[in-house]
Amino acid sequence: MPIVTIQVTREGTRPGTSAVTAEEKAQLIKGASELLLNVLNKPMEATFVVIQEVEMENWGWGGLPVPEYRRQKAAKQS
Repeated sequence: MPIVTIQVTREGTRPGTSAVTAEEKAQLIKGASELLLNVLNKPMEATFVVIQEVEMENWGWGGLPVPEYRRQKAAKQS
């Protein structure tokens, strides 16, 4: 029985959105389940998918809090 955990920032997947929508969550669940079916031959009804939305202050990237990482990355691109 595989368990897949997907973590995303609570801000959502597009700028200006506040969370991952129910439709996006359904797509993630289906996609992860199909991946395990296709790669490992695990039946979809035996696969559990957990989606965790993480607050931005609890998320880091490149050794920095995500907002600071993004600020620095944007400054480098300018």
